[in-house]
Amino acid sequence: MSGIEDSDESTHGIKRLASSGSKAKEHVKQLQRLQEKFIESFFFFFLLVQDPEFYQYLKEHDKELLEFDAEEIDDEADTDVEVDADTHVAVQEDKQTEKAITAAMVDYWCKAIKDYKSLHALKSLLRAFRTACHHGDDSEDGSTPKLNIISSSVFNKIMVFVLNEMDFILRGLLNAPNTGGKKETIKNLMATNLWNKYGMLMKSYLSSALHILTQMTDEQMISFTLKRVKASAVFLAAFPALLRKYMKVALHSWGRGRGALPVVSFLFMRDLCVRLGSDCLDVCLKGVYKAYVLNCKLSKSISRSKLQHIQFLGNCVAELYGINPLAAYQHIFMYIRQLAVVLRGALTEKGTKKAYQKVYDWQFIFCLEVWTGVICAFNLEADFRPLAYPLTQIIYGVASLVPTARYFPLRMRCIRMLNRIAEATGTFIPVSSLLLDMLEMKELNGHPTGGVGKAIDLLYVKQVDKTTLKTHLFQEACLYSLVEELAEHLSQWSYSVAFFELSFIPLVRLRSFCKSTKVDRLRREIKELVRQVEASCEFTNSRRTKIEFLPNDPASALFLKAEKESGDSPLSKFVSYLRQRSKQRNDSLVESSVLVGAESSVFRKKLPELDEEDEQDPEEGAAVFSASWLPEKKKKVIKEKTSKKRAFERDGDGDGDGDGDGDDADEDVVEDLVLSSEEDDDNDFDEGKDGDEMNQHSVKQDKKLTASSSDRKERKKKSATDFKKQSKPRKKKAKKAVKT
Repeated sequence: MSGIEDSDESTHGIKRLASSGSKAKEHVKQLQRLQEKFIESFFFFFLLVQDPEFYQYLKEHDKELLEFDAEEIDDEADTDVEVDADTHVAVQEDKQTEKAITAAMVDYWCKAIKDYKSLHALKSLLRAFRTACHHGDDSEDGSTPKLNIISSSVFNKIMVFVLNEMDFILRGLLNAPNTGGKKETIKNLMATNLWNKYGMLMKSYLSSALHILTQMTDEQMISFTLKRVKASAVFLAAFPALLRKYMKVALHSWGRGRGALPVVSFLFMRDLCVRLGSDCLDVCLKGVYKAYVLNCKLSKSISRSKLQHIQFLGNCVAELYGINPLAAYQHIFMYIRQLAVVLRGALTEKGTKKAYQKVYDWQFIFCLEVWTGVICAFNLEADFRPLAYPLTQIIYGVASLVPTARYFPLRMRCIRMLNRIAEATGTFIPVSSLLLDMLEMKELNGHPTGGVGKAIDLLYVKQVDKTTLKTHLFQEACLYSLVEELAEHLSQWSYSVAFFELSFIPLVRLRSFCKSTKVDRLRREIKELVRQVEASCEFTNSRRTKIEFLPNDPASALFLKAEKESGDSPLSKFVSYLRQRSKQRNDSLVESSVLVGAESSVFRKKLPELDEEDEQDPEEGAAVFSASWLPEKKKKVIKEKTSKKRAFERDGDGDGDGDGDGDDADEDVVEDLVLSSEEDDDNDFDEGKDGDEMNQHSVKQDKKLTASSSDRKERKKKSATDFKKQSKPRKKKAKKAVKT
């Protein structure tokens, strides 16, 4: 027995030694943490001693701030080792308590960062910024957040300071250039020790800003946030997953936004494409074309404001595709080939009505216009010049697909595109045959039988109804447009040596029209055009008699070069007069002459210097973040939607296909859009929606279900009442029969 007792005592002694050893290790760890706390608190109070006035202010107004514990801000800090069960429970209770962020705390952090470059205050402010951006989000583990935004004024103060100053502060910590930079600069910076030490601060700032961009609904706030994040966009080269998500947010804002938001989003995307190059250029080129096509899904007519918005989007597409012509050539060739396939299908199935409707659609026409704009804007680029010929063939085929008077407006749009390509590339396109064929149709050759009619602008419609065809104003609008485009076409070659031969057939057909028409108004308009063409022929022939070179001589390219630059030919002067008359006529059709966004749709051909950043207005952020807005509390969504959202987040690229490459599941982004215009799917731009929109969608579905169930109940009630009404008279008849 004594031996057993001795063995028990020895085992208990070993356990006591082991427990004392573990307690010693825990005690050493506690001492290390106390030392770190002492250093942080000493540095904290040292900053206050440097500014006694600020210390006195905190002592009088917010004494709790002086007792502020830094570990409550640091999400990454480890909790203290628990010695016993009571201390463990106390630590867990403290962990669940929230720390309210006050305006005085934000003021102290901002002052410490600006005056003393405090890293501790910077980390605290970034965590407060993350809390502000994730305000209202439920954490996955169900625990309450450590920080809490108590008012909208605190939220606004955090957002304004961080968005205005954080880029400059983090660049100073990382020893990066003050502004701008390229992808190579970031790659070199990632190999330094400073990046290993402070790189996660930049990632935290960019990821939090990305989250608030998906939460905000006010377009001014989104514009201001994107404008400020653009200064740090070059650092997205280090975070490919964030880069893909930012591109999706910018594409969504550019395609769906209004006001200044599309302009800011476009500048953000252009800056990324120029600085990062191939990392985001292909995704951007596909995305902007798809967003452009989605905006072109319209009815038969189009409003003036919508047309200006589409023209603005088209100019943005042309600007982005001109950044790298070599990379853009592959995309443009593929999309022009798609248009050619659709046109070939319409030509082979010419008897069916559905075939040509795919071509005579706003989406198809505006796609032709955007590629016309790209080729005309960058006609000097050797990579784009080979694309002019197939595009011209497609436009010419579209114009002659259905040669009826109902589609005169659409034909005139095609002719304008052909004239633009001919002028930009200096190639001859036989546009006159398309125009002169219109004069031989009865709608333009005889008296209208439908009365005066309503004024019509051919620029905003693609087809007209049968009643409009017979009106006086439609005939007048078609004739004016025809004369303008024919004069535009002939004036381009009025300085050529062969102008007399080029204008011979058009002059013959115009003279024959003047003899055959019975409308004096049409005859006067065509006679004036004939007179100007004949004057230009005399102008050219008088100088052609003095030359000595042959027509195939390269010196013929210099013929009348000075006169062409100054516009001395009679046709050039006549075209300028027609443009002025057309502008006055269009202005008279508009009730208000105020054009919203007209200035924003014009871009320079050359990109500005990227190092010249826009000057920041310090009062702009205070004006934008001045409302009592806070992100709303998100409601719980059904399990199916949350699982989809988690799969979307696990994917990392935001497309939900699981490959993580940022591209959609389909290889071609725009293939289905062009080939089937009525069944387009805009899921790519719904990926950036927040939880509120998902909740609204689920609520609508619930309403539909409840409505359908209530409808079924009402139908049952109605059927029951109808059955009673029908059965009552039968009973009465039976009773009467019994009495008789």
